[in-house]
Amino acid sequence: MILPVYRGLSYAAAPILRNFLGRRKQRGKEDPERIDERFGNPSKKRPVGAVIWIHAASVGEAISVLSLIKRLDTDYPDHIILLTTGTVTSATIMAERLPQDVIHQFIPVDQPIWIKRFLDHWRPDIVLWVESEFWPNLLTSIKARSIPLILINARVSPDSFRGWQRVPRTIARLLRCFSLCLAQSEQDAEKLATLGAKNVHVPGNLKFAAEPLPVDDAALSKLWNEISTRPVWIAASTHAGEEVAVANAHRAIADKHPDVLTIIIPRHPARGSEIAAQLADQGFTIARRSEQTPLHAKSDLYIADTVGELGLFYRLATIAFIGGTLIPHGGQNMLEAAKLECAIIHGPSTTNFTAITNEISAAGGSTIIQNDAELADAVSILFSDDDRRKEQITAAYNVAQAKAGILDNVLVQLDPFLTTLETSRPDDLATK
Repeated sequence: MILPVYRGLSYAAAPILRNFLGRRKQRGKEDPERIDERFGNPSKKRPVGAVIWIHAASVGEAISVLSLIKRLDTDYPDHIILLTTGTVTSATIMAERLPQDVIHQFIPVDQPIWIKRFLDHWRPDIVLWVESEFWPNLLTSIKARSIPLILINARVSPDSFRGWQRVPRTIARLLRCFSLCLAQSEQDAEKLATLGAKNVHVPGNLKFAAEPLPVDDAALSKLWNEISTRPVWIAASTHAGEEVAVANAHRAIADKHPDVLTIIIPRHPARGSEIAAQLADQGFTIARRSEQTPLHAKSDLYIADTVGELGLFYRLATIAFIGGTLIPHGGQNMLEAAKLECAIIHGPSTTNFTAITNEISAAGGSTIIQNDAELADAVSILFSDDDRRKEQITAAYNVAQAKAGILDNVLVQLDPFLTTLETSRPDDLATK
């Protein structure tokens, strides 16, 4: 009963959704040049050939499947790859990192007319749906067209699991839209099966197969010269409430390491001015990346409020606090720090990456802290104890490198679907 009601309300909500997207555009959360894509209006023609459509909701999901996209682009050169995401930040990063022949579009909002418009134009031959963002109208519309739909790198957080258990028929129907479900872990597979998924397999977490985050060498050299010999650590992907804790930790660390530099990389760069103002009011000397403020000896905190430069900052520091873990958010991906040889510190909230966190912790590759005082102690110890820092870095790095075969495992599962796709389309349909 829930899905028919949802679909009916979706039709009626079209004017409200248009206004909602208009407000998002005003706040910079939608691309004004491409907002029509959110209504299912394509900005590019459909090329000739079979279309592999991959949907990744946001930055983390898109980065996690970049290695898969590149492999598909190489192994299936006659197929067209279409990637959709839902955020401006993800589109910006993908514009820099996708192979040139891969098409990016914004996902249409989950409104039946807009979805029909999108599907009529792109006519995907297969859909790879990343992780766990389930849009009912999209999924059921794909299923209704008998398009193979595969859930990849699937995960189910504890909160999502409890929520879906309240509507068992709804989630079971949505999960049965998928011909195949590829879970990140055995725990995720068990949850998916309990909720009603069929044909569930566990090839592993594609985040292990991701390439190290890229860097602009010129930018790296410039910042190294500005930092000089100062000890530096970073707080990566921080969320509201964590920056103050990081600043408090900086103050305590400076008692033992007076020339310490702390780099704060907010998960949402648009918060940069807010963070800078908040911390400047507490007496800190602030430099901001987005304003190209040069670092100098008296700079306490560097706010790295730009898009797509996390790889730069992981290379500048050997100690990294992973944000989203000191607040009840669930954490961010610490494999990115591990692959770039950082000693990892994190808080208790890691439910978004439970398996990864447990593996790195069990190997001795991370330090868990509960508050800003413990954060300061952890950073100070790692600054002072070279052997401990190197051991922690090596342990996390080894975990991150140990599962290179996961991408092959995923492709083994996908190959039966991909090799049977049409390799061409009639010209008169190609630009429909």
